[in-house]
Amino acid sequence: MGRTKYEPPVPGRTFTIMSNEDREKGKKSCWPELSIGGSGVHVKKIAPEIFSYKQLTAIHFQDNKIERIPPEIVQLPLLQYLNFDNNRISVIPDEICDMVELRFLSFKNNKLSAIPQEIGRLFQLTTFNLEGNVGLPMDIISATKSGLSGFLQFMLERLNFTATHPPQRPWVTLHSPQRNVPTALFTVMNYNVLSDSYCNRQVYGYCPSWALHWDYRKKGILEEIRHYSADIICLQEVEFKQYADFFRAELQKDGYNGMHFSKSRAQIAATNMEAEKVDGCAIFWRDNKFSLVEQTNIDFRKIAVGSSKLGVDNMINRVQTKDNIGVCLLLETKEAVWDVNNLPKGESVKKHVVVTNTHITWDPEYSDVKLIQTIMLMNEIDSFVEQRLGPGSKPPLIICGDFNSLPESGVCEFLTKGRIAANHKEFKECDYSKVLEYFSSGSKLDKQATHPYQLRSAYSMDHMPFTNYTYDFKGVIDYIFHNRQLKALGLLGQLDPNWFADNKVIGCPHPHVHSDHLSLLVEFEISAGDY
Repeated sequence: MGRTKYEPPVPGRTFTIMSNEDREKGKKSCWPELSIGGSGVHVKKIAPEIFSYKQLTAIHFQDNKIERIPPEIVQLPLLQYLNFDNNRISVIPDEICDMVELRFLSFKNNKLSAIPQEIGRLFQLTTFNLEGNVGLPMDIISATKSGLSGFLQFMLERLNFTATHPPQRPWVTLHSPQRNVPTALFTVMNYNVLSDSYCNRQVYGYCPSWALHWDYRKKGILEEIRHYSADIICLQEVEFKQYADFFRAELQKDGYNGMHFSKSRAQIAATNMEAEKVDGCAIFWRDNKFSLVEQTNIDFRKIAVGSSKLGVDNMINRVQTKDNIGVCLLLETKEAVWDVNNLPKGESVKKHVVVTNTHITWDPEYSDVKLIQTIMLMNEIDSFVEQRLGPGSKPPLIICGDFNSLPESGVCEFLTKGRIAANHKEFKECDYSKVLEYFSSGSKLDKQATHPYQLRSAYSMDHMPFTNYTYDFKGVIDYIFHNRQLKALGLLGQLDPNWFADNKVIGCPHPHVHSDHLSLLVEFEISAGDY
């Protein structure tokens, strides 16, 4: 996610003195900047009282005689500007390296003889000045000549990585399986693996570059997939070349079959090489437990183009500009998925299960498009089910994906409640009334979109407070939805938040967490008589 440009404090600052009348009225002052020294005064020590002013975003310590920076300076979490020019400082405390909000940090004309490697963690710095520190080693001086970005990367790459591996995520039991009727038990994983095309230091500057490389990350991702050994695996942001050369080849060794569908821009790529770099959705299933009956690929841009007869300009100007996709499979269960001690009779072993994987547009400014894509998704699923299984069919339905939408969003409201009105705030006052009625797959209601599936999220916020964990954003945007023909028996819990705090992990990817998303895993039960 892009960051706003940092504007340093203006040197010629102005101030006002609070009047007695304002003080008597209880008016509070809140000043974000502090200047120490000046007018012939040369401060030698930093008073500890300063660290109680938590609101500070800038401190000017320049032109004093300060020799030591107290480590308690880390108690000022909002600091963005810190100027120690023209002092007598010989050591930068390690605690400054934890102040990741810093944009400006200057030690010009001091007595520094070393720089902590951890300084590379200050990935948001736009200014870092070391001029005039004649005692610095040559490798540091040489690194500064490569520019700030190059210097920070140089320091981060040399950092001795000591973080512990995260603890095992707990398994959360929700229900006990039925014992008196034949039941099929299987697990489903959802995982956005972070496309190599999006994984760079411009976006994830807090992570060393070696831990961002696909050759490093893919091993950890595959190890996690194999560790949980789900029966059905839904992956997002898988480039076609990664699917063909890596995931398909490796997972076939473990008894999986699979398919992949790229985002629609692959269709207009200039070369095959460019097309292979386009990411998309992949689904894998255990060949001994499921067989593929049929699949349908869902291209939201193509569907939007097909609705041009409705004459809705926003379908052209907004929805058609996004190349997101989904894929829907009709699977059939095999004997191995059923309880061996209580098998259903005859053809009852073959139960249909519909599995959908999708990746909805990310841009918060396009909340209307997120909703329209989700409405089109449900319409496509319903059409697929009706064509393959007949009108009114309600097979077990699982919808996995990165919906780029929070639990309180209109997207989740539509999925779980089965309807959304045209005047919903997330349509941003765009008139999609005709679109909603056109793509409505449930009851036909005026100026509303509906779908006939009673969906619920297998996870709640109690189970998983975030599925995406970066410096700029931490929240739930990945889901496994299912209808009432399935019961969620258990799920994989959250990664211990204490691990993030204890190891100062401010965002992912991380050398021990190989995507900016966390995987989801749910165990489902189907009873022989459920549908």
